[in-house]
Amino acid sequence: MSNKEILSYKRQLDYLFKEISNLDTDLEMQSHWARYLCIRVSGFLEVAVSTIYKNYAKDKAAPFVVNYVNKQLSGFQNPNMEKILNITRAFSVDWAKEIELELGTNSEIKDSIDSIVKIRNKIAHGDNVGITYSRMQSYYKSTLKLIKLLEEQCNR
Repeated sequence: MSNKEILSYKRQLDYLFKEISNLDTDLEMQSHWARYLCIRVSGFLEVAVSTIYKNYAKDKAAPFVVNYVNKQLSGFQNPNMEKILNITRAFSVDWAKEIELELGTNSEIKDSIDSIVKIRNKIAHGDNVGITYSRMQSYYKSTLKLIKLLEEQCNR
């Protein structure tokens, strides 16, 4: 990851995952922390996707186009795969197809991203969720794979 904002967010999450793993004797406490991690990973995904595309526009487009892109991405929330693909498609149909091909061979990424948003929304509405720390670790790894793919596309 090359963007400082994204890298800083990732470091914070890596630290949290490491610290929470030290609670391995208390599974109930890990479960509570897993909910918090879900919210943080969802926020990380929102920030990363919008930052990647804002930076791409800044590097490639005229200032008035950059303003438009920034405005369009300012309300980007609840980043499920459909929303991410729609944004990607707005920049490049080929990029979206590439991601869809990757998802076809690795549905774990799509399932993880969609699960993060669903669980985050349930948490926000006070519903009970059965998220575990190890499941959140898996979702986080998938999130990092997707972010890496988006960055690679924009850096070509």
